Amino acid sequence: MVPSQIVGRFLVVAALAGATACSSAAQSTPAAVTGTTAVTSTAVSSPQVSVLLQQALPNAEGKTFTSQIVDFPPGSAAPSHRHGQAFVYAYVLEGDVRSQVDDQAVTTYHQGQNWFELPGAHHVVAANPSTTKPAKLLVVYVSTTGDPLQANDPHQ
Repeated sequence: MVPSQIVGRFLVVAALAGATACSSAAQSTPAAVTGTTAVTSTAVSSPQVSVLLQQALPNAEGKTFTSQIVDFPPGSAAPSHRHGQAFVYAYVLEGDVRSQVDDQAVTTYHQGQNWFELPGAHHVVAANPSTTKPAKLLVVYVSTTGDPLQANDPHQ
């Protein structure tokens, strides 16, 4: 197993553990969570974002771990965007998701597949290619505390 696969599997386990921890009614949620609103697009419906866990990392001062579920209705797409200087890991929980990061080829990821985005990457395509079935992603960020998690390209 290569190091990126080990990190990916660790992040999935950590995010799922966070999802379980956040299901408790006693768990408090920050009133304002930076960068967690759903992205908007005028051409097609937009994915919906739900925060599972947002936690400062005690062993990495100034860094925050955030996990989200991104629900893509059939035919929905996010506008091209960036995640600042965050390291991003995405895992397809359900359906298929088309993705293109930087100048890499557009790839359709299926349930159980994953990818990552390096800090500063440009996420050009993020879409559900199906017109009949929803898709769902688990997205994990390691970001600088306080930084927005997503910024859409200004020309959209």
